Amino acid sequence: MSGKRIAFVGTGAQGAGIGADLIRAGLDVTFIEQWPAHVEAMRANGLRVELPTDSFTTPVRVHHLCEVATLRDRFDIVFLVVKAYDTKWSTELIKPLLADDGLVVGLQNGMSIDDIADVVGPERTIGAVIEVASNMFEPGVTVRQTPAAESWFTVGGIHEATRGREQEVVDALQHAGTVEISQDIRSSKWMKLVANAGELVPTAILDLPMAEAAATPGMREFMDRNCQEALQVALATGNRAVPIFGLTEIVGDPDDYAVKLLDLVHSHWTLPDTLTTVLQDWRKGRRAEIEEVNGLVVREAAKAGIEVLANARTLELARRIESGELQAHPSNVELLLAD
Repeated sequence: MSGKRIAFVGTGAQGAGIGADLIRAGLDVTFIEQWPAHVEAMRANGLRVELPTDSFTTPVRVHHLCEVATLRDRFDIVFLVVKAYDTKWSTELIKPLLADDGLVVGLQNGMSIDDIADVVGPERTIGAVIEVASNMFEPGVTVRQTPAAESWFTVGGIHEATRGREQEVVDALQHAGTVEISQDIRSSKWMKLVANAGELVPTAILDLPMAEAAATPGMREFMDRNCQEALQVALATGNRAVPIFGLTEIVGDPDDYAVKLLDLVHSHWTLPDTLTTVLQDWRKGRRAEIEEVNGLVVREAAKAGIEVLANARTLELARRIESGELQAHPSNVELLLAD
């Protein structure tokens, strides 16, 4: 990675922790962040990463969004770690600073690949799947529940021009976790979305940590149905069931595999106090990625003529919470599980 200039656009809980790993490995990394208090805290004190058994502080080079227009150096690899709904504008923001042969990597939930490709071209787009548990509620501090030894990524291109260049991304990300290369990154991202459909939004609706929500009577079965419906939609829209999360093969039928993906998330990346990204956003008063996860499943299902009752119920209640009509609360389990 000698001489490669790297930018992280979005340095919240995930981006900050991953970026810090790369900086500590000696890579040339610049942070670009939209939370003013977070920028100022990192400038004053560095970034503190709190791990389950350790913590460390890393000096970082960080810029406000409003300072991007003043930058002159161009970046060889840009990691987008913003919310999926912020993909297009953030890619436009960084496009003038992307090297002619630079790559933009979407370290995000949802299917953001095409949004990136629409702006910088598929020949400069790399898709990615990320499985890291972390949270951030204090400026300048990220609580990373899965250290590098337990973090997992897969990356892949969508254009012939990127064939072989995935290794450039692997060489950077390997400092933050285990990295694999996918030959079908769209299907890999759909498999992550299958797991997300069952965990991110349904458990957030109960305003509970993921493990506690899953233990609520009836909830795990409902979460499984969300995953199974999402995989059915993935297959119906031309994607394949492919191994992710370090699996080497798929055992069982699609319904079994959908449940297996959720089992892996709970067994490897969920601590008793782990909050999903959706619940973190709601507790901060922010919009969450409901339309990019369960909403995408519902929209694609409608096109394919498939009924997805669990995802539709999840989306309906999540929209009510975001509109202020309903509050996230454990009692919402009755609404989720209603016949």
